[in-house]
Amino acid sequence: MTITLEWLGVATFRLRIDDLVVFLDAYMDRVPKAPPVGLSAKDVDRADFVLVGHSHFDHLSGAEQIARSTGARVIGSHETCRVLLKGGVAKEQLLRSQGGERHRLAPGVTVRVLPGLHACTWCAGSIPLGEERSGYVGLTEDERAATVGGLVEQIARAIAMGDDDALALRNHIATSVGSGETGGPLAYLIETPAGAIFYQDTSGCWSGVLRDLRADVAILAASGRPNIDGEPYEGSIAQFVAQEAAWLQSRTVVLCHHDNWMPPVTRGVDDLSPLRDELARVAPGAELRELGYLERVDVLS
Repeated sequence: MTITLEWLGVATFRLRIDDLVVFLDAYMDRVPKAPPVGLSAKDVDRADFVLVGHSHFDHLSGAEQIARSTGARVIGSHETCRVLLKGGVAKEQLLRSQGGERHRLAPGVTVRVLPGLHACTWCAGSIPLGEERSGYVGLTEDERAATVGGLVEQIARAIAMGDDDALALRNHIATSVGSGETGGPLAYLIETPAGAIFYQDTSGCWSGVLRDLRADVAILAASGRPNIDGEPYEGSIAQFVAQEAAWLQSRTVVLCHHDNWMPPVTRGVDDLSPLRDELARVAPGAELRELGYLERVDVLS
């Protein structure tokens, strides 16, 4: 069995399991100033499934194009499926899920849908990988809404500027397919005869869910203030990702959502040494695989 993975920016990947082609998220057509990934959604001519982690545009946009042009079935939340149905995707292609489902992708290959959590964007935007953060724990939703300096606020400031970059960013967000709601983030465990792959497109998790899973390969988001069990994580992104890898007992860790996907709001991660150090400390059996755009690697040899 041949299993390969290609990173297409942010949290989007193309996973091939023999003849099966699965997209993990679908956002490849980015803002003009973001580095191009080398593939556009309109150029995708083969896909069997698209697994969408949550409904924000930087994860969902592109799924409508891929589904319409290839006939791929889309697994996602009720909000994701609502948006795609409105975008012209046939109802029969949409597999509404909320966590707890198991879908067959191919003979011998299934995916378990798991409940997830979104990163705490209300209290942080881009954070250096090794920088520890604390505070904002125990707040109610109205207190969170009153918190200043979050990612949404940073995006609003960027698109309010009067220059050409702000106009391009504003137009991009306005024309991208997505929702202002997460739809309830989902994570996925893809199980094959060669091993299991865990995929999560935002920095949040329920610890009780991950502790009971085992994944040979863990694809983990590394951006924003991580969310653990509904509260901001006390520590660094590197510590959070390493803890997830330790719970999953993964042999291979692949990062996502750590590139400069929306300048000038975001900053890419260049130095992965804080994460390598944390993996060596809490998950010494895990190897960090750093992928470039469209670099096709064997992940379960």
